[in-house]
Amino acid sequence: MPDFATSTSPAVQHQLDRLWSLSPGADILGLERITTLLARLGNPQDRLPPVLHVAGTNGKGSTCAFLRSAIEAAGLAVHVYTSPHLVRFNERIRLAGTLIDDDALAALLAEVLDHAEDIGASFFEVTTAAAFLAFSRTPADACIVEVGLGGRLDATNVIARPLVTGIAQLGVDHQFFLGDTAEEIAGEKAGIAKTGVPLVTMRYPAPIAQRVASVARAAGAPVSAAGGAWLFSSDASRLSYKDAAGRIETPLPSLAGPHQPENLALAIAMLRHQNRLAVPVEAYRTAAETTRWPARMQRLGHGPLNDLLPPGSELWLDGGHNPAAAGMVAATLRHIAFPGTGRAEVHLILGMLSNKDPAGLLAPFAGLATTLHAVPVPNHEHHAPEALVAIARGLGMIANIATDVPTALADITAAADPAEPPIVLILGSLYLAGEVLAANGEPPD
Repeated sequence: MPDFATSTSPAVQHQLDRLWSLSPGADILGLERITTLLARLGNPQDRLPPVLHVAGTNGKGSTCAFLRSAIEAAGLAVHVYTSPHLVRFNERIRLAGTLIDDDALAALLAEVLDHAEDIGASFFEVTTAAAFLAFSRTPADACIVEVGLGGRLDATNVIARPLVTGIAQLGVDHQFFLGDTAEEIAGEKAGIAKTGVPLVTMRYPAPIAQRVASVARAAGAPVSAAGGAWLFSSDASRLSYKDAAGRIETPLPSLAGPHQPENLALAIAMLRHQNRLAVPVEAYRTAAETTRWPARMQRLGHGPLNDLLPPGSELWLDGGHNPAAAGMVAATLRHIAFPGTGRAEVHLILGMLSNKDPAGLLAPFAGLATTLHAVPVPNHEHHAPEALVAIARGLGMIANIATDVPTALADITAAADPAEPPIVLILGSLYLAGEVLAANGEPPD
C-alpha cells in the first residue's frame, strides 16, 4: 500500500514529494533495484557496524526494541532502521540512539534520489538506501535492521554477512507477495539466512520449523530455535531464559501483552548467539524494564483524545492488523478488562487498510468487545466502515460508523455509565495509530 508520508519540515517534504513523483507508488519486491541504487551510492551496506537482522509476521518491531534497549544498556551505541513510521518519517532512522534530524534527513533523501531517477525504486527502497548511507557515515557499535516485507526479496536483504539474524512469530499476512500458506511465508521470511551466520528463531509448528530449517540449510546458516538451542518460560513476575552458556532471569517486560516475554527472549537469544557485542546479564534486565514500543498495546496518557472519555477510563492503542496479532491483543485486553474481580465494558475503534482481513482480525474479540465503532484510515485505501460494521454485527457486537476517532470516543462517552468507566482499544492499522498518537500529543521520540 502506498505510504503517504508528510513532514512539517519544508526541506524534507520537498524530498518526499520528489520520492512520490519517482516511485511506482506500490509495494514491489526484488533486489535488482536496491542493488543498483546502492552500487551508485558506493555500496554503503558493506560499511555498516555489525548488523542484527530481524524478520517475522508479528513481534519483529518489539524484538528490535528489546535489542536496542539491551545494547544501549550495555553502554554501546546502536543504529536502528524500522518501518513504518507512526507520526514522523524520521522515526524510521535512528542514528546512534537519536532520531535523524530534519536537515540530515533532507540531505540524505536528496542524495539518494539524485541517484535513483531512472531506476524506478520504491518508497521503501529509497528509504532503505538512505538509512544505510546514514549508518555507514555515523560511528556506532551495532546496527539493528527490521525487515520491511517478507525477507528473501526485501530491500534490507542486501547485507552480505550480518552478525546474527532472527525470525519472530510467523503467521499468514501479505499473501499476495509471500504465498498463501504459512509454510510458504515461513520460507520467504527465512530467506534472510546467510552462510555461517546464526539464525535464531521462535518455536514453530513442525511443518513451519521444517521449512525454515530447509531454507537455512540451503543457505549454510546454523539454526538456533526456541525449545532446542535455547529455552524460556515466564510466570506472573519474571522471565527465565536458558541456553548452553547458562541461565538468565529478568522481570517481565514493561510492554503489555502475554506475547512480549517471547519477544524479549528472542532478543536475548540473538544477542547470546553472537560473539562481537559484549552484553552483560544486567542489560537484559534493564531492557525488560525500560523498553517502549509505541502503538503496541500502548496505554495512552492524558491528551485531547483521552480527555474525551469519562474519568477513570482506559484508552489503549495497538497497530495490529492481522489475525495472529489480533489473538495476542485480544488476550491482553481480556486480562486488562477481567482482572479477576468484576469486568469492564470493552469498546473497539477499528480502521483497516483494504488489503487486510477484517473478519480474521475481529474474530478473537467476539464475546469480549461490547461495541465497535468503524472509522476510515485517513489518506489510505481502507475498508469501508459500513463493511466493518457488517462483519462486527455478524460476530454479535453492537457496531456503528463514526467519521473519525474523536467522534467515536464522544459516542462511547455519551453511552457510558459514569459509574463504570469504559476500556477503549483503537486498533487495525499502524497508519491509524500514527494519527491517534499525533492527535493525543504523544509522538514517538
